[in-house]
Amino acid sequence: MKLTIAAAVIAAANLVCFFLMRHDKRCAAAGKRRIPERTLFLSAALFGALGGVAAMKFYRHKTRHLQFRIFFPLMLLLQAAAFGFAVYSGWLA
Repeated sequence: MKLTIAAAVIAAANLVCFFLMRHDKRCAAAGKRRIPERTLFLSAALFGALGGVAAMKFYRHKTRHLQFRIFFPLMLLLQAAAFGFAVYSGWLA
């Protein structure tokens, strides 16, 4: 049960990050007000890194910014490791 809830929360966080990146890309193209970078970083840090990396690849957004190219994949690795450790240790059993 815990594993199902954790997976649903992580999936939701990834969708939020993905759609924030998509919205920011569309705002950039239209010359509208953008989403602050700290909001994008926070959404990735709160278990949304997979969605952020996917949006970077799919929309080619923020790919020239070194801090995004490093932070998002690094957060993805850390989150995958944390999730794997939680499952392995029985915290999400």
